[in-house]
Amino acid sequence: MKINWGHKIAAVYILFVAGTLFLAYKASHEEFDLVTKDYYGAELKYQQVIDQKARVAALSGPVQVEQHGQQLQIRFPRDFAGQAIKGEVYLYCPADERKDFRQPFSTTDLTCQAEAPGGTRGLYDLKLSWEANGKTYYQEQKIVF
Repeated sequence: MKINWGHKIAAVYILFVAGTLFLAYKASHEEFDLVTKDYYGAELKYQQVIDQKARVAALSGPVQVEQHGQQLQIRFPRDFAGQAIKGEVYLYCPADERKDFRQPFSTTDLTCQAEAPGGTRGLYDLKLSWEANGKTYYQEQKIVF
């Protein structure tokens, strides 16, 4: 049986339409997570984050974060000596919202520790926010577990 050029063109069109429909179906079933549920409200408050980052930049040294397996050790600069520090460690996983982790902390001796849950693997954004002496501070950095 010989196939003429008209049948070949029809086959190409049918394959193109089938491929397009298949891609549309797959795209409609793709899951995605927003960074935050109230994105617009968070964007309006971002000036506060900018101010907090500027306060961190004005410190005598950076906040040092050391990673030992699943444990993070956080060391604050001498600017906070003798002050009570309260804050939160937030590990944000861009790939999966279910892997996000938050842990509050409180310290008076310039160091604190945070333990990530077992099985934590991959790239995370460490979002460290704290308050000392009535001022708020914020620092971000990437961490790989």
